[in-house]
Amino acid sequence: MNKPISTAPPRKAPMALTADLVARTMRAVEDAGPTPGMVYMTDADYARIRDEVLATAPAGPLKLFAYGSLLWKPAGEVSGGERAVATGWHRSFCFTVQRFRGTLEQPGLMMALDRGGQCQGMVFEIAEPVAANLEALLRREMTILPAVNVPRWLQVRTEGGICRALGFVVDPANPRYAGKLDKQAIAATLATAVGHWGSGAEYLFETIRHLEACGIRDRNLWQLQALVAEEIGRLSFTRP
Repeated sequence: MNKPISTAPPRKAPMALTADLVARTMRAVEDAGPTPGMVYMTDADYARIRDEVLATAPAGPLKLFAYGSLLWKPAGEVSGGERAVATGWHRSFCFTVQRFRGTLEQPGLMMALDRGGQCQGMVFEIAEPVAANLEALLRREMTILPAVNVPRWLQVRTEGGICRALGFVVDPANPRYAGKLDKQAIAATLATAVGHWGSGAEYLFETIRHLEACGIRDRNLWQLQALVAEEIGRLSFTRP
């Protein structure tokens, strides 16, 4: 018998990281475009990876494991949604970005699934046309070769049992892999880094907010948001 997936009770205390504090980290940043020296994926690369994923997919609907921004900003069309646990992986701010939520001058950090522990998230079904929606997902999650955030079939547990779902995990051999960082160092980066997609603080805030809306509480992210709130309060931000 499968152990029921836990549902956290509503948190009484509000987040220390508030919308007002997040707003202090935001500023208009123009997209600088492709980072010099990086090799960007081509249409042929996306088609190849899409076909590889489809060729190795289990029978039935193609499922996606969402643990971060895919909860509120999925690429392509998805349907359904149920809580799931991926064992052997945990969400982590573990790779650097010089675009999107960071810049060349002030790189940011993004989340991926890293080895160890377990991760609660949501499983969705990629809607028809599956190939087109899958490619849209790949284009959102992967931009540079070699990719730091790579697709992998994960074994996940839902209330209905065990299934395989597509997740994005970090490649520890990639130069942009930051490894296991101290929470204070992560907080300092998230409180200051911002790109044309927004700030690291906003990314953290929205992830926690949408996880909690799904009945999922991540203790590490909750601790991190308090540190980010302290860091923002300590810094002298000026509103645009």
